[in-house]
Parts: sequence; C-alpha cells; structure tokens
Amino acid sequence: MIELQHISKIFNTEKEPVKALDDVSLSINDKEIFGIIGFSGAGKSTLVRCINLLEIPTEGSVIVNGTDMRSLTEARLREKRKKIGMIFQHFNLMPSRTIFKNVEFPLKDSSLSKQERAKKVRALLDLCELKDKEKMYPSQLSGGQKQRVAIARALANDPDILLCDEATSALDPQTTLSILSLLRRLNEKLGITIVVITHEMAVVKEICDRVAIMENGRKVEEGTVFQIFTEPKEQVTKNFINTTSAINKIYSLIEEKSPIVALKPGEILVKLTFTEKNIQTPVISKISRDYSIDLSIIFSDIEVIKNAKIGKVAAIVSGKREDIENAVRYMIGIGVKVEVLLDSKNPL
Repeated sequence: MIELQHISKIFNTEKEPVKALDDVSLSINDKEIFGIIGFSGAGKSTLVRCINLLEIPTEGSVIVNGTDMRSLTEARLREKRKKIGMIFQHFNLMPSRTIFKNVEFPLKDSSLSKQERAKKVRALLDLCELKDKEKMYPSQLSGGQKQRVAIARALANDPDILLCDEATSALDPQTTLSILSLLRRLNEKLGITIVVITHEMAVVKEICDRVAIMENGRKVEEGTVFQIFTEPKEQVTKNFINTTSAINKIYSLIEEKSPIVALKPGEILVKLTFTEKNIQTPVISKISRDYSIDLSIIFSDIEVIKNAKIGKVAAIVSGKREDIENAVRYMIGIGVKVEVLLDSKNPL
C-alpha cells in the first residue's frame, strides 16, 4: 500500500541545513497497522508527512497504492490526499462548529446531496461512538471524545490509509486504550491501512502488526512487534522496550547495589525471557526439582503481544554451581533466553 524508497529530507535553516531524514526506506502492506517509533527529533513525524507530501522529500520516491505521488499534478495530488486521512495529537477541530459540522467539513465539495452527507456523517459518528454528540461543540467534549471526532472526520472521504501522528499523546492511559481499540476495530471492519507515529512502545505493543524504529533521521530496526520485543538488536529499541516493563527496574537495583539483589556465595542473579513456545512449560518448578536449585523471584512479568505471550523473570538462583550451570544449559536448550546479571563468583 505504501512504499517509501530512499527518503531524505533536508530543512534549510538560517544557521545550517538540517537533515531530518537520511535514506529511509519502508514497505507498508495493505490493511496493516504499522508503527513508526522514535524519541523526539528522530524524524518520525517528518517521515509520515512525506506519505501524503505535506512534506516534499529532498530525495526519494513515495509510492501509494501503486501511484508515484511525486509525479502527480497539484489537482491529482489533492484528489489522492482525500484517500489518506490524518489525525493529530491536538485534534485540530474547529471550535466554532458543531461536532456534526466538523465531521461534515471534508464533504463540502463532494457530489453528495445534503441528505446523503447527513446520513454519512451520522453513520461515522455512530461508528466512532459519538451518536449523541452531533449538536455539541468541541469545548464540551473530553479529550478522548475530541479524538473520536477527529477520527470520524478523517474517515469522511472513505480513505484507504489513516495516518496517526502522536494521536494518543495528549490522552490519559485509559482513554489511549479506548482510542487504540477503536482504531483496531476500524482496521478490521473497513480494511483500512493505519500508520501509527508514536514515542510510546506501549502503543506499538497494543495495536501494531509491524514496527520501524527511528533514530537521528534513520531507520535503525524493523520487524514484527513480537520479533522486536523478543529479539531487539539496537540499543534504542531496547531502551523503548524497557519503558514497558517493571522488570527492568532490576538494572537500577543492581546499579544502586540494593540489598534486594545482594548475593550469597555461589548464587547468581538471572533474567529469564520466555516466548510462546516455552512459556507453557513449568520451567521454574522443573529446574528446581530436577537440578536441586532454588529460585528467589524478584520480578516477574507476562505480556500478551499480538495474541502471543512473552514472560520475563528476574531471580536469584542458589545451589551447587554444577547444578546451576546444568539448569542454565537446559533452559537455553529449550529456547529460554538466559541473561546472567550478577555472579557471586565474579562480583562487579
């Protein structure tokens, strides 16, 4: 559905040129929910604005549904943009117009009659769970309701693509989940391709099929969300993942030399990562029984990502060194990722 080929973007400033994007290539499939994540200044919002040419790339090609966007006349580009809806962090609603009029606005130049426009607007409001809000004004709505209005408005021209630029950043966690749930339903019901720009890994985990990680204007990593969470390669990716799980507090406890992670002679501190293929196995009870070792769990966490489970455990392991090593070999052999964080034999 979307093919970005070697996209670069340079902004000319008074001081010196700024390279916001540096040779970024992406392929986004039809009906996919694709995430683009990066910290502030990574270039992700500039990249998504290149899809509908709100930003013109300095170099590179933008192919949307088989059409080379940069080859279009202004008139054809305007028509093509109607099939690319967009929602933003701050909603961008017109405060002096009712909710009905806000959603109807993109249809003002359409060939639909007044009655047809009204029918369509009410269907969109119903779809976005705003059936009773059409006569209200934006100032009378909550943040989540305003974003639902913005989504309904973005759907008015029956787009093939919906671009979401930090669409949940201004919302509280519970409202964020409700908006992401709505986007997922729209993806399933309408078959719309959704591109999600965010700096929150929790958003990616909740809704996306695949994700690209941006840093300093470059794409540094890409994969399915499950792959990225289970086998992150780049440090920036690991940093994002660390924001989603309390288990990563283990690293600060080690750094602080907390008594919680103090080891007795012969003990090791491990972080175990279980994936779908081994999370159902009673690994901890089995190694305790079969290898005569004890595990004192400090943190544990099980997450469900795209209907697959990932489990993480931080624990102090005690017992005979030979038994501990055999247990570690067994876990590695069945696919459990074992990270030795501290070893009493080789203290930090």
